[in-house]
Amino acid sequence: MPHISGKNQALYALSRVALNSKVPHPKFFNHTTSQPPQSTAFPLQSTYFLNNNSRQKLTCAIFSTVLEARLEQADLFKKVVDAIKDLVQDCNFDCNDSGVALQAMDNSHVALVSMMLKAESFSPYRCDRNVALGVNLTSLTKVLRAAQTDDILTLKAEDAPDVLNLVFESSSNDRLSEYDLKLMDIDQEHLGIPDTEYAATISMPSSEFSRICRDLMALSESVAIEASKDGVKFSCAGDIGNGSVTLRSHTDNEKEENSIAIDLSEPVSLTFSLKYLVNFCKAAGLSKTVKLCLSSEVPLLVEYALSGNSYLRFYLAPKIGDDE
Repeated sequence: MPHISGKNQALYALSRVALNSKVPHPKFFNHTTSQPPQSTAFPLQSTYFLNNNSRQKLTCAIFSTVLEARLEQADLFKKVVDAIKDLVQDCNFDCNDSGVALQAMDNSHVALVSMMLKAESFSPYRCDRNVALGVNLTSLTKVLRAAQTDDILTLKAEDAPDVLNLVFESSSNDRLSEYDLKLMDIDQEHLGIPDTEYAATISMPSSEFSRICRDLMALSESVAIEASKDGVKFSCAGDIGNGSVTLRSHTDNEKEENSIAIDLSEPVSLTFSLKYLVNFCKAAGLSKTVKLCLSSEVPLLVEYALSGNSYLRFYLAPKIGDDE
């Protein structure tokens, strides 16, 4: 195994996991618990004097709301959950003063999803202390179906929550819908994802990437992505034939989102599962552009930029050896 610096071990480990492997590689990961540190402060307390003579005290703990996040477009949160629910079943939404984050691996330990909805994406956003909201994404999807496209979504949680409160507010009338989703206690390990200098970074229309993945999946289960000075080539071979799509850098001055930019420091070619890539493409409705980042020995990064400097990222281990 090549020498890998400590901070790069997590992504290196993911890159060495063959497709459909059921065996995780914990020794390569920088594990930290996803459970936020618990506050040592007591809950807000109120003292009541029953009468002036006995001075007996009744102390009751008042559990206040510690999270309140208002999102102008409920459809954004709905699309994020739709994009990841087929990869991950149960996960924690980790909330702190920076925003709402999610990180989880699929059951095969081949793909990892990382989402960050930063505080500036909400208005207002308040999180009094770190809190982990364990949810089943299938159940959350059922609740989110109640939201209309233009609804305003407010997420609320109390101190030591057992439910996530979701409020859908119509922007056009006085309709207000409120749901409580039962939370789960999920013991989920947090993986360190280091910043990586990639050999090739491709920015392209998300609709184009979706079309390429769907078209090539009709021929094969795998796609080779090759970045060179001539452009980026997507190719596959299957039982019924083979196919390829080559894209070159170009700038569309009228519609910037249709431009293709390729930043290349060295040629790179890797093979990936199309099943996973097609799954990632469910996020295409979140952003008009997608960024692909490739380097040898590390997973592919597929990133969709969201408003307010937020993002949805997918990492996919390349196929190696006999898996290609």
